[in-house]
Amino acid sequence: MAEKKLRQIAIYGKGGIGKSTTTQNTVAGLASLGKRILIIGCDPKADSTRLILHAKAQDTVMDKVRELGTVEDLELDDVCKRGYGEVMCVESGGPEPGVGCAGRGVITAINFLEEEGAYTPDLDYVFYDVLGDVVCGGFAMPIRENKAQEIYIVVSGEMMAMYAANNICKGIVKYAASGSVRLAGLICNSRETDREADLIEALAARLGTQMIHFVPRDNQVQRAELRRMTVIEYSPDHKQAAEYRTLAQKIVDNEMFVVPTPLEMEDLEDLLMEFGIMEAEDETIVGVAENA
Repeated sequence: MAEKKLRQIAIYGKGGIGKSTTTQNTVAGLASLGKRILIIGCDPKADSTRLILHAKAQDTVMDKVRELGTVEDLELDDVCKRGYGEVMCVESGGPEPGVGCAGRGVITAINFLEEEGAYTPDLDYVFYDVLGDVVCGGFAMPIRENKAQEIYIVVSGEMMAMYAANNICKGIVKYAASGSVRLAGLICNSRETDREADLIEALAARLGTQMIHFVPRDNQVQRAELRRMTVIEYSPDHKQAAEYRTLAQKIVDNEMFVVPTPLEMEDLEDLLMEFGIMEAEDETIVGVAENA
């Protein structure tokens, strides 16, 4: 029998685009398919596991290191908690606000987890939920150190979300040259902008990838979050739960892993103009209100 391959996936995207919500709901979908998963939250806010654990916040690796004074005294059980669907959850944490680089927490956490055997043979997936659209320093570790081989970018039809996605692709290109990291697709977390699905499909094509799934906007996500739950656990028969299960299955079946072809800023603006999202550049209307 062929040895099971651990798939390591990093989720990137513009800050506030819904990465943590998308990640946790998708992981819940994978868990419902019987997959064994470890989530590593790489954001100092430590909100990457709250829906899986039904908790406001989890003790982070960096919190415990500060408490104990050294990472050598840290035990795996201190920072690894099991949640919905037997998903293992870890938060890297970061320094106290205004002190040091939060990326150091990511590096410390991943090194600790590897040394202490958190990447167990029964795991099918490791998910890294990464802060914003930062691909430098410690936040680039999931792709820089050949940890994550598959990158999904959460995006919407908003210009800055697309701009961030394009920037992340530039980071992937840099690290793909010396490692196995590849772009696996765009996840459109809908903001209900004009022609959103078509626009993200077109962006994906320009980048040489796919829009792996379009997640419609639905307030059931927020209702579930108020209970600190994923939609799949809160209301498994709801249509939005079916969307995340579909996305989970698409990730299981995905075989399209590419080195992307990032756009120049002018090309990105041309795409927005092509879809009527942005008017052709006209300096005479800059700063002029709609009804002026």
